[in-house]
Amino acid sequence: MLTTAITISLVLVGAAVGLTLIRLALGPTMPDRILALDTLAIDAIALVVILGLLNATALSFEAALLLAIMGFVGTVALCKFLIGRSIID
Repeated sequence: MLTTAITISLVLVGAAVGLTLIRLALGPTMPDRILALDTLAIDAIALVVILGLLNATALSFEAALLLAIMGFVGTVALCKFLIGRSIID
C-alpha cells in the first residue's frame, strides 16, 4: 500500500516539475521565472523526501533540509538582485 502511494506521489511531483519547467521557459517576466525556480527547489525537496521514504534512509531528510536552505537563500539573493539592491549587505 505504501509503495503504491509513493509511486503515485512520484508521478505527481514529476508532473509538477514538468509544469514548472514550462513556466520557467515561458514566464513573461523575471519575477515569474524566479518564482518558478523557487517552486523547482520545493519540488526537488519533495522528490528527495519521497525517495528517502522509498529507500528507508534518514540521510535524505538531511539533504532535503540543505536543499531548503539553499533554495531560500537563492530566492532571496535573486529577489534582491532584481530590485537593484546589493546582494551582500
